[in-house]
Amino acid sequence: MNTIFKRAFILPLIVFVALALVILIVKTRPPAEHELLQYPTKTVEVITARKLPFRSRAIAYGYVEPDILLKSRTEISGKISYVHPSLKKGASLAKDTVVLRIEPTTFEFSLDQSTAALAGSESALKQLEVEEASARRSLEIAELNLLTGQKELDRLLGIWEKRLVARTVVDAEKQKMLQLKQQVEDLQGRIASYASRKAATRAQIQQSRTQLDQSKDTLGRTEIRLPFDARIGTVSVEKGEYAAVGTVLFEALGTQAVEVNATLPVGQFYPLIRSLGLSALDLRNPEGLQSIISRMQLDAVVSLVGYESISATWQGELLRIGESIDPDRDTINLVVVVNNPYEGVIPGKRPPLLKGMYAAVEIVAPARDTLVLPRKAIHQGRVYVATENDSGTGHQLEIRRVNVVNTQGRLVVIGDGVAEGEKIIVTDVVPVLDGLPLKLVSATAYAEELAEEALGEPLEGDSK
Repeated sequence: MNTIFKRAFILPLIVFVALALVILIVKTRPPAEHELLQYPTKTVEVITARKLPFRSRAIAYGYVEPDILLKSRTEISGKISYVHPSLKKGASLAKDTVVLRIEPTTFEFSLDQSTAALAGSESALKQLEVEEASARRSLEIAELNLLTGQKELDRLLGIWEKRLVARTVVDAEKQKMLQLKQQVEDLQGRIASYASRKAATRAQIQQSRTQLDQSKDTLGRTEIRLPFDARIGTVSVEKGEYAAVGTVLFEALGTQAVEVNATLPVGQFYPLIRSLGLSALDLRNPEGLQSIISRMQLDAVVSLVGYESISATWQGELLRIGESIDPDRDTINLVVVVNNPYEGVIPGKRPPLLKGMYAAVEIVAPARDTLVLPRKAIHQGRVYVATENDSGTGHQLEIRRVNVVNTQGRLVVIGDGVAEGEKIIVTDVVPVLDGLPLKLVSATAYAEELAEEALGEPLEGDSK
């Protein structure tokens, strides 16, 4: 009995003591340490967003064509009597060189006839002028005779009234007076006719001179001279061959300048024009269009395509912009002229620009201050900006959407979304989270390379 009682008392006591020990241990144990969980700090390279002198550029491609291409044709018919020995395809000839001559004999005869006709008309005019002068002198004498005869008749009439002279004498004097009057009138009529006769002769002289000029012009067309320094293309005639009017004789290509009719994608043309900052334009006035092209101040640098060993370039000038867009290729034409393409030729290094060469034309706009970033800093229209954290003790990542207005090589032009002075991350970041803590490293050398590329100097090697 006592044993059972003792067991019933001791067992709860043991449980109570155990619970008291557990509670004591829990109460006296030091609190557990808690760690603050966050992403590790990322080290990134950054550049400072700033406006740089930026030259927008685009590349067009096209074939070289001569600025002047002459297809010489005959203006008169006849047999080819002379061909210059160097009138052959590929030859170079100087301005005013006589390259062809058509047999001139028939045209020389025509010139002689026109010369003789002119001389005859001029002689006839001189004869009329001499006759007119003689007639005027005769008229003066006849008028004096008439005046004298009138005085004599008046004297005889006075005597006749006194019956001191016979009537027959008075009648004879009247008859003489009538003859003198008739002579004066004849001379006056004759002199009056000289005006119309001289006018007709002068007209004949003018006609003869015109015929003479035509004969000289026709004779001059028998001799064909080069109007400019040229390289000869296709030659279509030979000596002794008969050439009809309009026959193509040869082709001559001007050496003073060449043109590159290049095509440029519209996607490159619009950013190039926007970068110029031009105001509203009126393209209806042709003079205004040329003034606009001049105001653009675009540089054009021509280089050959497909010649790996040739790195030579030629300075060009934008002449014209195409009037329409090619709907199939979405391109626009640009015509660029290169002056003196045959100067400074170095065999194997700098060839002349020849017809048919395929060339690239780099169109470069004047430098303008523009907010420029490297292309690798753009991630699907967004940039990663390093901003100060809330405590001001460090930096954190902020994802920012930007407006890209132009892409050029490894550069992009930003319209808005980033302000000058902000820190732009130029290295890859994983993971990309807003608020990611950052440690910044300034990419100073890379920023300087960007400035050089924006102005026109290409970066060497890959970007950092």
